[in-house]
Amino acid sequence: MKKRKIQKYVAIFAIAVLTFALSSCSKGTGKASDGTASPRNTVKIAYLPITHSLAVLEEAEELEKSTGLKIELVKYGSWPELLDALNTGQVDGAEVLIELAMKSKQEGIGIKAVALGHKDGNVIVTNKNIKSISDLKGKKFAIPHRQSSHNILLNDALAEAGLTTADLEVVELAPTEMPSALASGQIDGYCVAEPFGAKAVSLDVGQVLLKSEEIWKDSLCCGLVLTDAFLNDRTTDAKSFVESYKKAGKNLTKEKAKEVAKKYLNSDDKVLDLSLQWISYDDLEITEETYNTLVEKVKKYSLSDNPPVFDDFVKNDL
Repeated sequence: MKKRKIQKYVAIFAIAVLTFALSSCSKGTGKASDGTASPRNTVKIAYLPITHSLAVLEEAEELEKSTGLKIELVKYGSWPELLDALNTGQVDGAEVLIELAMKSKQEGIGIKAVALGHKDGNVIVTNKNIKSISDLKGKKFAIPHRQSSHNILLNDALAEAGLTTADLEVVELAPTEMPSALASGQIDGYCVAEPFGAKAVSLDVGQVLLKSEEIWKDSLCCGLVLTDAFLNDRTTDAKSFVESYKKAGKNLTKEKAKEVAKKYLNSDDKVLDLSLQWISYDDLEITEETYNTLVEKVKKYSLSDNPPVFDDFVKNDL
C-alpha cells in the first residue's frame, strides 16, 4: 500500500512538471504557419512587393542590429492571400490596405492598426485619350480591390465631375496586370499601389491624370496592422517594433527608399525615380481626424455600413 502511494505521488509530480514546462515554452510566443511556436525574438510581417511597404522593409534590417528583434518578412502575391495569413494568425502583422483591415476587424478578427504605411503615393493613370475625369464616362477602369482607398479616390474624383461608378465599368484587376492591360486597350485607366502607376507612365503607355493629394488630402491607404495576440503577449516587442518602424519612416529619404526598393521590388531606376516623387514616409501616425474622414468615405461609397470606430481599431498608445 505504501509503495502504491509513493508511485501515485511520483506520477502527480511528473505531470505537474510536464505541464509547467509546456506552459513556459509556449507563453507569449506566436505561431508559425505550420502551427509550431515561432522564436521569441522574431516578428513575422506579411507584405506585398510595393513601394507602400518600404518603411517596414527598411526597418527589417535596422531593428535586428539595434535590438536583436528579428523581422521575418513574408511576401505575398495578392491582397486576399495576405489577408488570409493575417486573419488566421499565420503572421504577427502586415502592411495591408487599411480598408481590408477595417473589414476584418468588423468581422471579429483581433487586429489593431498601429501606423500608416505611407502618405500620398497613389495616382489615377489613364490612356492619353482621356483629358479629364469626365472622359471616363462609359470607359473601363481598374482598381485592385473594392475595399481600397483606390476605390475611394476614384469615387471622389468622379463625384467632382458629377459622375458615379455607375457611369463607367469598374473592374478588379491584379496590380501587376494593370500596365499591360492599359497598353493593350483592355482598360482605359486605373488606380493602384505604386510602382505600377509609374510603370505605365515610364513605358509611355499612360499618363497621370490626378494625384491622390489633389483628390483627397492626407488620404489613408496602407496601414501597419498587428494582431491582438502579438500586442497582448509581447507588448515590449510590439512597442520596440512600432517605434523602430516610425523611425525608419522618418529616415527614409528618396535615396534610401530607392535603395530598399531595388532590393525588394522588381522595378528599374526610371520607374522608381518617378514613383518615389509621389510618396512620403516621414509621419506615419494615424490621427483620429484622418481616420474619421476615412470612415465617412467608407460609409458614403458603401464599402462598409459599420466600420470600426477609432478607439476600437487604432492603437497609438504602445
